[in-house]
Amino acid sequence: MNKLLGFFKSIQLKFIIIYILLLLIAIQVIGAYFARQLETQLLENFTESINDRVQLLNYNLEQSLSAERDEDDPDLEQDVRSIIYDFDSDDITEIQVIDSNSRVLGTTSQFDQDNIGNRTTELRIQRALSAGNREENVVYNPQNGHRTLVISTPVYHIETDDIMGALYLEASMEGVYSQLQDINRIFANGTALAITVSALLGILVARTITKPITEMRKQAKYMATGDFSKKVNIYGEDEIGQLAVSFNELNDQLQLAQATTEGERRKLSSVLSNMNDGVIATDEYGDIILMNEPASKLIGKHYIEVQGQPLLDVLGLHSHVNSLEEINEIDRIIIDFSEGDEQLLLKANFSVIQDDNDEMNGFLTVLSDVTEEEKIERERREFVANVSHELRTPLTTMRSYLEALTDGNTWQDETIAPKFLNVVQNESERMIRLVNDLLQLSKMDNKDYRLEKSRVEYIDYIDQVIDRFSLNLKDELMLTRSLPQDVCYVWMDQDKLTQVLDNIISNAIKYSPEGGEINVTVVKNRHQILTKVSDEGVGIPEENLEKIFERFYRVDKARTRQLGGTGLGLAIAKELIEAHDGKIWAESREGKGTTISFSLPLMRKKRGHQS
Repeated sequence: MNKLLGFFKSIQLKFIIIYILLLLIAIQVIGAYFARQLETQLLENFTESINDRVQLLNYNLEQSLSAERDEDDPDLEQDVRSIIYDFDSDDITEIQVIDSNSRVLGTTSQFDQDNIGNRTTELRIQRALSAGNREENVVYNPQNGHRTLVISTPVYHIETDDIMGALYLEASMEGVYSQLQDINRIFANGTALAITVSALLGILVARTITKPITEMRKQAKYMATGDFSKKVNIYGEDEIGQLAVSFNELNDQLQLAQATTEGERRKLSSVLSNMNDGVIATDEYGDIILMNEPASKLIGKHYIEVQGQPLLDVLGLHSHVNSLEEINEIDRIIIDFSEGDEQLLLKANFSVIQDDNDEMNGFLTVLSDVTEEEKIERERREFVANVSHELRTPLTTMRSYLEALTDGNTWQDETIAPKFLNVVQNESERMIRLVNDLLQLSKMDNKDYRLEKSRVEYIDYIDQVIDRFSLNLKDELMLTRSLPQDVCYVWMDQDKLTQVLDNIISNAIKYSPEGGEINVTVVKNRHQILTKVSDEGVGIPEENLEKIFERFYRVDKARTRQLGGTGLGLAIAKELIEAHDGKIWAESREGKGTTISFSLPLMRKKRGHQS
């Protein structure tokens, strides 16, 4: 069934139909012209034959109507009947002779014999008698479809040319049309035979032409599936044979091009897959047609979800540009994909893809995660602003007091001058502490920064640090300790860790209320040792806990400056603890106090040295 349907859709059938139609049209044109000419010729011959008979009949009637008759001669009606019956034939169906008084003298029709001697009212006959008109018409009978040639002509007197009567004749034309039908039937049979023969020849000719084309079609299907191993047979050196040769050459070129394209595609796929940046390609309308895996991860959507969607909608660029054409004028855009507390900033770089005619064929978008870069840049700006602010505050204070001392005789006042100088000294010391902290952070940020580590018994070390703070502690505060009895060795820089503990314990002392208690707890775990410093101060809001280790961050800025803090102590502590491969964190509840904890790795018992 499929093969039959395929035949009806094939070019072979079209060739056969065209071949038959050309032959049929030629035969029909020739047949129509031949039938028309034959019909005209037969009708002319028929009409000419009838007119010859009418002319001879008219002559005989003129002799009969013009003759003088004796008593022995037959009467006029008998003579007329004798004449008209001599001219009666199969073609002539009826002949009537009418005298000048419109009386029927004779007729050959068996049905009109009763009308002999009666007057006729036929218009044609009346016009022939009265005006001498000769009329010749073809009358069509719709009931039986027959055509009849009707002739009416006057009969003149031989000598006087007076109208003596009229002749009315009817001749059937069905014989002519019957001959035409027979001829047309013969012609139709010949046409059918010619079409049959032509169809058979057309099939052979079409197969000769279409067989190479069919093979090319099959080869094209193989080529579409990527199979270039087969070749098209060449049956001759004509145009179709040359086409087969060109098709085989095309097959070889496509095979080479596909191999090259596949190699480039694999390289491109490998590059796109291994890129850290996301790549999104669009068509000329801005709809996404390609996206690599890093881009899917960055925007949180799979390629299937965004395929065919506008780039402006997927990346949410409507707040940056109003239309796709404006992307050409933009170098890069920072897109915020942050959700809740999770921050995600993407940098989108755009470039136009052009075709061979240098016309825009799409866009290429490269996405990069710049969250950390933007965070570092923001921190850098904040750091510069904070340093500027921290340095400006004591400098402004110092300048104000120095200006007050230099104006007038204030420097000679033994009561005011020492107070002013004391303030200047405190602010100078504060600037020195700030600069020293900044220098230390700068050194720690340097890759060449190294700690002077040694093997330290941690419990004794902590005990000594607490004793040092206990000697200078105010009477209204209490410093307690909770230390294990084990011997614990830590590989550390003793001076740097002392700085960490000084910062943490000093902060606890600063922010502890009168009568408060500060507790230092050391807990030994399997592979690390945990140190906690707890106070009973005002505490830190939960949303600020992660920020207290940032540089220059203060929960209560006014109170911190009043107590002489720089805002860098905990930042330095974090850097130093992490340099010892440890961790530091804070726990706090507002009004209940704060606990700063840090952990350090313990030395293994069998380890005698560590670098």
